[in-house]
Amino acid sequence: MTEPGIASTTTSNLIDRLAEHKTLGTAPREELEWLVAHSTLRHLNTAEVLTAKGAPVEGMFVYLSGRVAIFVDRGAGPNKVMEWQGGDVGGILPYSRVVSPPGDSVAQEPTTILAVPRDHIRTMTRECYEITSILVHAMIDRARIFTSSDMHDEKMVSLGKLSAGLAHELNNPAAAIERTAALLEDRLEDAEKATRALGAARLTDEQLCAIDEVRSSCLATQVQGVRSPIEQAQREEAIADWLADHGVDEDTAEALAETNVTFEALDLIAAAVQGPALNAVLHWAAAGCSVRSLAGEIQESAMRISGLVMAIKGFTHMDQAMVAEPVNLALSLGNTTTVLKSKARAKSVTVAINIEPGLPCVHGFAGELNQIFANLIDNALDAVPDSGRVEILANREQQRVVVRIVDNGSGIPEAISKKIFDPFFTTKPMGQGTGLGLDIVRRLVRHNDGDITVESQPGRTEFRIALPLAKDGSAGGTQ
Repeated sequence: MTEPGIASTTTSNLIDRLAEHKTLGTAPREELEWLVAHSTLRHLNTAEVLTAKGAPVEGMFVYLSGRVAIFVDRGAGPNKVMEWQGGDVGGILPYSRVVSPPGDSVAQEPTTILAVPRDHIRTMTRECYEITSILVHAMIDRARIFTSSDMHDEKMVSLGKLSAGLAHELNNPAAAIERTAALLEDRLEDAEKATRALGAARLTDEQLCAIDEVRSSCLATQVQGVRSPIEQAQREEAIADWLADHGVDEDTAEALAETNVTFEALDLIAAAVQGPALNAVLHWAAAGCSVRSLAGEIQESAMRISGLVMAIKGFTHMDQAMVAEPVNLALSLGNTTTVLKSKARAKSVTVAINIEPGLPCVHGFAGELNQIFANLIDNALDAVPDSGRVEILANREQQRVVVRIVDNGSGIPEAISKKIFDPFFTTKPMGQGTGLGLDIVRRLVRHNDGDITVESQPGRTEFRIALPLAKDGSAGGTQ
């Protein structure tokens, strides 16, 4: 409800209330008189919207009593960003560039305000010096709060994406460890039985030497990589034929085929050992190699988990203070691509990193640089089609290091290219983007004394980040 003029409350009483106002109380009385003379008294009911999202802000609001909060929806439902109550000032402030709010400003309880129309703000800055000075400081504090909230929300969105990717990455080696450990128990039982049978065979020293040759052949590192299913099936069939030709149980064929044992080694053991003893030897060799192979898989999976944890630790920079320092971009970019690997794999996207050899460290905040690269690489992965390509390049250019993130997506339309760094601007569907990523990237780049530019055309978009060299000009180093 708006009162035209101030009829129900005397001007003198309002001036007295403003003299006790938390924000404006120190202003001269004549300036408070000017404010009352050029304002309108308004009363808001609970849940009444003072200013709707996207609607022009009508003016400056001096809160006399009650509470009003602004709620911003960045894809996960309305979230309260800021609240004003009796003693605060909101809306348009002197020299503010705000046009419309990013969310609805809603009364949380019955609220009374003095509303100064937008048209009077410029005059107020001339006529009310002390009030203007007070409100400029209030505007700076408000901007700081909004910036902090934006950064926090964007970090939470990024953290959610990275957590999902990390959970997927960790699940694979963890499941492999569980599966392999279950198989290992069965193989250990087979190995125990084979060992007893081998002991009963009472082999000579010459025969034992031949067994060592088979074992060494089984454990040899496979140079050609992983065999295809067809190649594995053909190998198993060939070993089964060899076993049948030598009168040995063919049930050992599968276990032997999974090792790297050669037919030369099998022929050597067959020449040294015959009859039932040959069967015992091959069972023992197959079981022993299977146990070692499974143990190796468990170790490899555990190392994979450890590597992911180290990458996340390096990405978040969680164990170091938030201070500017020399930052090794090779490590920073490597850790960032590691935590985003599952997203790239899901789209079959090739991510290539090309770092200039001996690239000097840059001077900056490692955690912020990681967030910059994560947002840009994540956007690039969203932009490219399935089986697309993202390329990350870093090289020195005079007294700066330049990082380029290039994708072969459809490009940024010229109509929106000048808006991509604007707060809350996004081309992604609701719930998939906050519209804050590139705005925050630009803020963080500036905080690290850097520059960011973008060039885009269909089939190629390049974000270019230039960062200052570390003062000592060191190459490599640690984060």
